[in-house]
Amino acid sequence: MKISISFHNRFWSFNLAREMFRHGVLSQFITSYPKFAVARYGIPRNITVSLPSNEVLRRAWQYLPVSLKPGWNLQFFLNERFDRLAAARLRPGADIFDGLSSCSLQTLRRAKTFGMIGIIERGSSHILHQQQIINEEDEKLGMKTNQTHPMIIEKELNEYSEADYIYVPSNFVKKTFLAQGVPEDKLIHVPFGVDLEEFYPVQRKNNTFRVIHCGALSLRKGVHYLLQAFAELRLPNSELWLVGGVKDEIVPFLKRYKADNVIVHGSKPQAELRKYYSQADVFCLASLEEGLAMVQAQAMACGLPVICTENTGGSDIITDGREGFIVPIRDLKALQEKIVWAYENREECKSMGKAARLKVSRDCTWEYYGKNMLEAYRRIITS
Repeated sequence: MKISISFHNRFWSFNLAREMFRHGVLSQFITSYPKFAVARYGIPRNITVSLPSNEVLRRAWQYLPVSLKPGWNLQFFLNERFDRLAAARLRPGADIFDGLSSCSLQTLRRAKTFGMIGIIERGSSHILHQQQIINEEDEKLGMKTNQTHPMIIEKELNEYSEADYIYVPSNFVKKTFLAQGVPEDKLIHVPFGVDLEEFYPVQRKNNTFRVIHCGALSLRKGVHYLLQAFAELRLPNSELWLVGGVKDEIVPFLKRYKADNVIVHGSKPQAELRKYYSQADVFCLASLEEGLAMVQAQAMACGLPVICTENTGGSDIITDGREGFIVPIRDLKALQEKIVWAYENREECKSMGKAARLKVSRDCTWEYYGKNMLEAYRRIITS
């Protein structure tokens, strides 16, 4: 069995490729990252196809001031460009092609001409469900946030239709595909992992009660609900740490709930995140929609219990009441109740954090993820 993997700028793809190479089944890895970056994951240069120009364009666009890109949306252009370049570089000889949704339709079609089984990986909920959630929030708040390019939606729907299988990282995502009429036997469900050599507890500096969020500061991540919930509680000797890049849409909420104990740390390199997790008491992710947010497992590996919404995929790695709590989306009261519980029950909170680290150490490593993906690939080949 041989596998060709094509991914455009997704962290878990490196771990998937590394694990498949370790098992001797990786035929080719196509990525937007340069070969030297890929080599750090132990993936040989001779089987890596690097398309770095796409990554350069994406980052240049990302950091361009909003005033210089009014009304433009390059999402489809960048994804389509990567897809066509990847399709041209795809080699025959593999049994399975595994590509990322929204940038793999042309490559998927070429893979099928080589007789490969085609898998599309969707890291978030079904794109129609995702758009519904975003549209609901925009209407609720009277805002218009960054919308998915309509041609991306069309492309994803075609990928779902033409793929032999669709990979999903959580039961939450699986439910959104089933709700859209996708047959269950077309879905491959394997949760993501975490690197325990990179995420572990480090010494804490003081005893200030801290709630930490890690990830983009955006409406989709529910940061506005977390800000409101924390501000209204007014807990003495407490802080809310927000680690991640600030999206324009969340700026009005940061101003509204600005306080000395709300600290925006901005984006941090992944290698530094354990230092931030380890200074907190509880990790909180109030997202409206995710696939399986990897920051949850990272926080757990650093010894934190997790408060997350039911739309984060957290229920795949958290038993409610044991390693953390799962609450409904947009439910301020439920969010506040769990934060207050953590504030008033510090020792129980620490015990829950220890259980969280034990859980991911046992069931959520990248090695475990790779083993499960390999088993899924083998089932596909023999079915």
